[in-house]
Amino acid sequence: MKRRVFFVSDRTGITVETLGQSLLTQFPETDFVSRTLPFLTNQLAAQSAADIIRLAREEDGIPPLVFSTLTDPVTQHIIAESNEHVFDLFGTFIEPLEEALGQESSHTAGRMHGIGDAMAYEKRLSALNFSLNHDDGLSTRTLHDADVVLIGVSRCGKTPTCLYLAMHYSLKAGNYPLTDDDFGQNRLPDVLKGSRHKLYGLTIVPEQLSRIRHERRPQGNYSTIAQCRSEIAKAEAMFRTENIEYLDTTTVSIEEIAATIVRDKRFR
Repeated sequence: MKRRVFFVSDRTGITVETLGQSLLTQFPETDFVSRTLPFLTNQLAAQSAADIIRLAREEDGIPPLVFSTLTDPVTQHIIAESNEHVFDLFGTFIEPLEEALGQESSHTAGRMHGIGDAMAYEKRLSALNFSLNHDDGLSTRTLHDADVVLIGVSRCGKTPTCLYLAMHYSLKAGNYPLTDDDFGQNRLPDVLKGSRHKLYGLTIVPEQLSRIRHERRPQGNYSTIAQCRSEIAKAEAMFRTENIEYLDTTTVSIEEIAATIVRDKRFR
């Protein structure tokens, strides 16, 4: 069964989409078709979004689900009038929080994803630039400046995890791909020794790795199941020998991988 879903926000929509999608995962039998309507900062923008929501109902013959983190009462009312299934994710908690804290909220839009803290924002940008410049073994001479260095065979999830760690945790995350040349040494590669205490390993089941690699480079030995099994076995043996914490990423999302690394490395 398909059901349309709208995420409405007066800023980027990141918060409402994250919260809404988390709730929707509890209903796996429904195929949700999602659309984010951000920057509803005035009545005109809110009315335009309301028209889109009404049109969706007319086309589908069933009301869509609308998740909202709007803070302005006027735009909230416009969206609420457009559809009977509007879930106010901020309103659910703001009033109880006001009562518990004995004070009114600011009702200010975008405080979470705006540049409210310039230093924190600069730190996040710096971390992102570091991760981009130290991806896939680049700039190994300054790899020791990283907060964490992910190692593992090619295509096991290192790059997206590094970018997520930079964007969401402001961590300088570099990564280094382990290859047959590294395995031939029977020891930790020299370029990683200066970052020994910052290393964290990622692994994956050979069958999944083979499928991922085949999509990128179907020809040659790179994506064969035999090659994948060999590389993974040697990588995991290195992790165990060098006493490096590692995680199997086969069925784990990027968000969960990052959160596990943050926990294991005690960044928070």
